[in-house]
Amino acid sequence: MQLIRTRKFILGLVAASLLAGSALTARSVIAETTIAKQSLSQNAIDPTRGFSGLVERVMPSVVSVEVKFTPASAEKSAGDSIPPQMQEFLEKFPQFRNEFPQRQQPRAAMGSGFVISTDGYVVTNNHVVEKASEVRVTFEDGTEHDATVIGTDPKTDLALLKIKSNKTFVAVPFADDEAKVGDWVMAVGNPFGLGGTVTTGIVSARGRNIGSGPYDDYLQIDASINRGNSGGPAFNLEGEVIGVNTAIFSPSGGSVGIGFAIPAKQVASIVESLKADGTVTRGWLGVSIQSVNAELAEGLGLKEAKGVLVSNMTENSPAREAGIKPGDTILTFAGKSVKDARELTRLVATVKPGNNADVELIRNGKPLTISVKIGLMPGETPKMASLGETTPNSLSGLGIEVAPAEDGVGLKVLSVKPNSEAADKGLSAGDIILEVAGSVVNNTEDAVKALAAEDGNRVLVLLKEGNDQRFVALPKKSG
Repeated sequence: MQLIRTRKFILGLVAASLLAGSALTARSVIAETTIAKQSLSQNAIDPTRGFSGLVERVMPSVVSVEVKFTPASAEKSAGDSIPPQMQEFLEKFPQFRNEFPQRQQPRAAMGSGFVISTDGYVVTNNHVVEKASEVRVTFEDGTEHDATVIGTDPKTDLALLKIKSNKTFVAVPFADDEAKVGDWVMAVGNPFGLGGTVTTGIVSARGRNIGSGPYDDYLQIDASINRGNSGGPAFNLEGEVIGVNTAIFSPSGGSVGIGFAIPAKQVASIVESLKADGTVTRGWLGVSIQSVNAELAEGLGLKEAKGVLVSNMTENSPAREAGIKPGDTILTFAGKSVKDARELTRLVATVKPGNNADVELIRNGKPLTISVKIGLMPGETPKMASLGETTPNSLSGLGIEVAPAEDGVGLKVLSVKPNSEAADKGLSAGDIILEVAGSVVNNTEDAVKALAAEDGNRVLVLLKEGNDQRFVALPKKSG
């Protein structure tokens, strides 16, 4: 659970923000569910008579998520580096063994989640399963299943799991209607590893910005949530999920009645993208903006303080190419009003890269509409392609994952396989690959072609590390 100590947000077992990363609807995420919405509406709970009926209805869909993390150094025993002579010495004098580094032990964490489809897809928080070596879910009746991480989105702190089973599961739907301030809410989760725990309260506020990212748009609830509630659902009285419990404000570390949940519609669109592609793509406009306050509105000759003022643009950005200029005041985007900078950021991100969007703005006191072809947010690709998996029949991999560099020049190293030769030669995340086998590479297809054309067992890679460049010879088979 994310804790906020004396006005400071600290990531614990829950965290972060949310963005509507796709225009897909929540309804498409829950096409398969054993709980029909009409039936739910007809059987809404009367809180004056208690919540036991609602608990019985939704509890079979809520899971505890147990995760194990294996440190990279645990993959290779520290004892492997001890010379044979010293091994013999330690066998004779075991009291000295503690003087030598020991293998790090795997560590575990607990969170919560809920089933959204009868075939076993589960929603939770990204940080619950991030870098996990094993994931296991446990239902209220004690049934346990291993699960696979289908996709994660760190920017929204969401993750999608798939239970490894052919069993049919009980699913819960996302709410179509947005929660309103004052609505009843019931939170279910696994606080402090205690297992299925139910708390109730109301929606205290909407649209909260807690400073965890540019897409903050939280529901504030007063139903108690604590460490371990990460990824758990918040239900309305119809048994529909209105949000994913994600953060708390707490000077003490425990619940003080101020919790935050990611709204259901935003979660559903992110989850749909994760289910389809394993990742989330976001639209990019490429502008530096600031919200229009009363003073700026007066200076711009606007009747009211609304919209955002463009202060600068990125080179070769969609905004620059479309003709947007510094000093323009954006009032609407894709037909939706823009009230502040945060609102525009979220709206742009929901547009699929490559699609056009109309931008209504004021320039020199006159209204103007400009059509912009939305780009892909730098540093993001529909799939993080592994060179070792792109064309399995023609290469076996370099032991690295890459994506096009933000500036379009070269490939950015996203991760390096532990204990691989690439790791031994000093490659690390953030390095830029400029050439592979003498060929310039700006996308994964370039690299695949260059590797396929190389006959030898090793390939020469030109690497840029900060301001320095060097060549590295890597085996075409990682290891």
